[in-house]
Amino acid sequence: MFRKFATLTAVAAAAVLAGSAIAQTEAGDVTVVHAGTLLDRPGTAPRKNASIVIRNGKIEAIRDGFVDIPGAKIVDLKDKFVLPGLIDSHVHLDSDRAGVEGFVAGVSESVPAHAYEAQMNAKKTLQAGFTTVRNLGSGDGVTLALRDAIAKGWVDGPRILDAASSISTSSGHMDQRLGLNEQFREVVSTSNVCDGPESCRQAVRLQISRGADVIKIATTGGVNSIIGAGVGKQMFDDEAKALIETAHLYGKKVAVHAHGADGIKLALTYGADSIEHGTIMDEETIRLFLKTGAYYVPTLSTVNGYLERIAKDPNAYPPSVRAKIDWRIKITGESLQKCVPRGVKIAFGTDAGVSKHGRNADEFELLVRYGLTPMQAIQAATVNAADLLGLSGEVGSLEPGKQADIIAVSGDPLTDVRVLKSVGFVMRGGRIYKG
Repeated sequence: MFRKFATLTAVAAAAVLAGSAIAQTEAGDVTVVHAGTLLDRPGTAPRKNASIVIRNGKIEAIRDGFVDIPGAKIVDLKDKFVLPGLIDSHVHLDSDRAGVEGFVAGVSESVPAHAYEAQMNAKKTLQAGFTTVRNLGSGDGVTLALRDAIAKGWVDGPRILDAASSISTSSGHMDQRLGLNEQFREVVSTSNVCDGPESCRQAVRLQISRGADVIKIATTGGVNSIIGAGVGKQMFDDEAKALIETAHLYGKKVAVHAHGADGIKLALTYGADSIEHGTIMDEETIRLFLKTGAYYVPTLSTVNGYLERIAKDPNAYPPSVRAKIDWRIKITGESLQKCVPRGVKIAFGTDAGVSKHGRNADEFELLVRYGLTPMQAIQAATVNAADLLGLSGEVGSLEPGKQADIIAVSGDPLTDVRVLKSVGFVMRGGRIYKG
């Protein structure tokens, strides 16, 4: 029996080693992408007729002309516009439903069902050309697991930075008890809800212990919160200070959901790294952006999701939410128009989940409509977003040593940014996922 076990063990070990050798051989293969037009570093002029040499999933070199390397796999994109994989700084992969439909799904469907939905949304996102995303809030942990599964190569999807559960005060935007009757309120987890500085420090440390890459907090009310408390500040100074300082203590950046100017000022005063939505801006908030160097993530395309759901069903949202949605639609883009001329740093983010997954590129059209040039919009979704996420050494541009995250489109996005809605080729980490 022992001899038989030893033989089986040896066979298994040999198989593992053989598999490892195959993987190493494949990893050592060279791919050369021939790009007709290459925007390798957004913010600089594109180059014509260039070759990207890829080895082990990373860019080894970029050369002028269409070079051939003996034994290399050639990817012919000579008639395409080639650029870095796009980055969405604000998604919620665990759902593609919102309003009443999303609320019912959240309390009636199982966690495994949400996990499958998250995987589906991740694949849609990757196929749309977004090779990296920052997932800003998922209470049941499915996107934390999805992040790891994608990193291991078990399933297809973009590279994910995950915030675990978003944090707010009681009755704040992240309080999952809102809209529930007393019977259900008693069994809903409140581990992401904090009141007072000590409680808020504990809430941050809990998310870090769960594996959060970034911390997401809400200093104001939310459009989708089922509570008639508006979208102004809903957190005291000592609470915001405790949340942000604790996250920074552990080396984690802080993304802040904030609509009202008072909540934006609160977050920026204590060192927030990005403001999400930022619907109401004034001169003081803009000065704070410029002083702190924080990023503004406008998430304009949320309005697309609202308009589509309301057109399909006028009662898609409860009355307390619908009033805020109507206000949000009316005021869309005004803050961006104030920020762009002043030089506030802009990073691309959609809040996909409120808008539809796989249609992340709809945001480009709105960014251009409200003040950015096409090049600036592409920078927001590449070099700027990479900087915000702390990934500038890996993604955001096509340079030697960085990940081979590459997309291609027909047409010139610097002339018409809408062509980014139809990405025909997607490569992440040297592996082709589309085209």
